[in-house]
Amino acid sequence: MQEVFFKDLGAVGYKDAWNFQEQLLQKNVRAKTLAKAGLPYSSNGAGQQTDSGSPAATHHYLLLCEHPPVYTLGKSGHAENVLLSEAALHQKGIEYYETNRGGDITFHGPGQIVGYPILDLEKYYTDIGKYLRNLEEVVILTLQQYGIKGERSPGETGVWIEPSVKGRERKICAMGVRCSRWVTMHGFALNVNTSLDYFNYIIPCGIANKQVTSIEKELSFNPGTEDVKATLKNCFEQVFDCTLVGES
Repeated sequence: MQEVFFKDLGAVGYKDAWNFQEQLLQKNVRAKTLAKAGLPYSSNGAGQQTDSGSPAATHHYLLLCEHPPVYTLGKSGHAENVLLSEAALHQKGIEYYETNRGGDITFHGPGQIVGYPILDLEKYYTDIGKYLRNLEEVVILTLQQYGIKGERSPGETGVWIEPSVKGRERKICAMGVRCSRWVTMHGFALNVNTSLDYFNYIIPCGIANKQVTSIEKELSFNPGTEDVKATLKNCFEQVFDCTLVGES
């Protein structure tokens, strides 16, 4: 069983969270580079390099947070899937970033739990497809605790409700990741009670004519993001056979 350092970032700007992820990823990549060269490296649980050298060791992390309203575009996405002009985005107070993750356009905002796992997959398996399926499984198990049947939609990453019922397909969790030297970043966005109106101004994940939903919409009540976070953490430990350490 592996240790994963957990940190709840709370409400944080998208760029600040992105920069923090990059720092953690690059420290892990640097550790791997030094190890390959036979050079000493050590770091504490916060990912900071220490003075006394030892054989290189990477660390796993799980960051959870919420963002102010922001649209993010994946590296394979299409900017035309944003249906608002730059001026309209500014007027509505919505930020916009082109990112280095996979996937197309998505929305992050209050009432949505965003998860950023920074994992060294060489300690698990070197298979991005399997990693994405496991992230989906974390969310599917989480939804199960609230009586919601989350499912996969063939060829469409993320978690859906009734994906095989034409006209009823609705996405509840979007996903997009980046991997460098088998170290991951970016992750998933689970709609708890976020305003779904924001999705009307984009073609979510580049998929037209399909709905977006939330836990609150499915249940007709809001279980609260803190409750869902606790459930997510337990399911993450189960799927990734790990123990979350650090912040409770």
